[in-house]
Amino acid sequence: MPDSISPENTSRRRSRGGGAARRAERTAVKLEFERFIIRRIPNFEILDQEAVELIEYNAETVLAEIGVDFVDCPEAIELWRNAGAEIDGERVRIPRGLARKLCASAPNNITQHARNPKRNVEIGGKSLVLAPVYGPPFVRDQDDGRRYGTIDDFQKFVKLGYMSKYLHHSGGTVCEPTDVAVNKRHLDMLYAHMTLSDKPFMGSVTAPERAQDSVDMAKILFGSDFVDQNAVMTSLININSPLTFDPIMVGALDVYARANQACIISPFIVGGVMAPVSVAGTLTQLLAEVLAGVAYSQLLRKGAPVIFGAFVTSIDMNSGAPTFGTPEASKILYGAGQLARRLNLPFRSGGGLCGAKLPDAQAAYETANTLNAALLGGVNFMLHACGWLEGGLVSSFEKFVMDADQLGVLHSIANGIDISENGQALDAIREVQPGGHYLGCQHTQDNFKDAFWRTEVLDYKPFEQWSEEGERDAATLANLKVKKMLAEYQKPSIDPAIDEALREFVQTRKAAEPDSFV
Repeated sequence: MPDSISPENTSRRRSRGGGAARRAERTAVKLEFERFIIRRIPNFEILDQEAVELIEYNAETVLAEIGVDFVDCPEAIELWRNAGAEIDGERVRIPRGLARKLCASAPNNITQHARNPKRNVEIGGKSLVLAPVYGPPFVRDQDDGRRYGTIDDFQKFVKLGYMSKYLHHSGGTVCEPTDVAVNKRHLDMLYAHMTLSDKPFMGSVTAPERAQDSVDMAKILFGSDFVDQNAVMTSLININSPLTFDPIMVGALDVYARANQACIISPFIVGGVMAPVSVAGTLTQLLAEVLAGVAYSQLLRKGAPVIFGAFVTSIDMNSGAPTFGTPEASKILYGAGQLARRLNLPFRSGGGLCGAKLPDAQAAYETANTLNAALLGGVNFMLHACGWLEGGLVSSFEKFVMDADQLGVLHSIANGIDISENGQALDAIREVQPGGHYLGCQHTQDNFKDAFWRTEVLDYKPFEQWSEEGERDAATLANLKVKKMLAEYQKPSIDPAIDEALREFVQTRKAAEPDSFV
């Protein structure tokens, strides 16, 4: 059931059949939030048992014979040495079975707490948590075009994410605020997530000390004891494919795992460049990398919460540019989901991915392909669920609200088919009889408000009305929706003492070192 907050309509008019009251109800500002998705549909499994076991065997062969590099990570090397791995400089070869044994202590379900407990999410099992775009340095809208992101843009995206009914998570770096120093922008981003929204959020991973700042700010927001015992952040730990862990990501993982905060262990793969061109070969490498990363998290803290991540796309062999929404990417997603479930780990993948430069037909096709694959493939945490444009270089305001609107389709499909007495509708069929219509029957009257999913952005009006209103396309309608949502934004309340403590922490940390833009 949605969590709805709406002002009471005190100006009801009884005349004209209550039409004025209904119009007032439709136009009143409403903050509606759907809970995270629980699938009532089966997962699509593309690999048979023999194929799954072959990929698992090959992945452990890669770890044992080839190994993974932990570059400039001497503490990690020692942990692996003590665990029984073979060490050759920075190369770690993991005996067959060791990584899988270590992974067994990772939890199969993660509760990420929000400062508003109604917004808590479950990551794992049959759940699907939707989070916005992550990482682009540029933003785009119809008014000002493509440009570098600013902290004002960032704050607007956080507000849109908070106002979006079908988004369950505030995300992390929804765009890079390039007008703030690199070594300090994480503080402003975290403060925005913590105060402009009350949904769950992600921590910073761009340096170990920024990960520590994230943990320290979370302790101000939630309390130190609570953070020690509960996951209040997810954070994205990318593996430098092929088979390389760098000191920045490993350092951030160290901080979060030891602090009992959830990490997404996610290879970043462009097929044909960072992994083989074949689906099975890519799945083999992906599994080897995730096994090594998850196992290492358990060496840091047994039982540390982790998520099996997979971000994989292919490459256009003519231009060298990454491609999105392709069948190969979907096959890898489906296969990776099966591998994650075999490890009994939550699974991250998918999103509204596309290579389009504008929120156009290409963007819609490619995005729909990936969103549907993620739903059917058993994804538990979907990063980039809305706003992604231009291969991840751009956060688009219009595409953000278009995608966020379409996420309602995933909610509907995931519910499956209602076969209750009401869903069977036999009384309606009896009432209408052959040759009649259902518009006026009691079953329709009882169910019409929520029988069908309805868009809040796209246009279903007759041609004549659409023409009279200016023949507005989807991007134009989305631009209007962005402005409406920002105008109606209502900031969630926060304890003034906590807010003051967060601001003081940010100011103190910023004053502690000079600005750096590299």
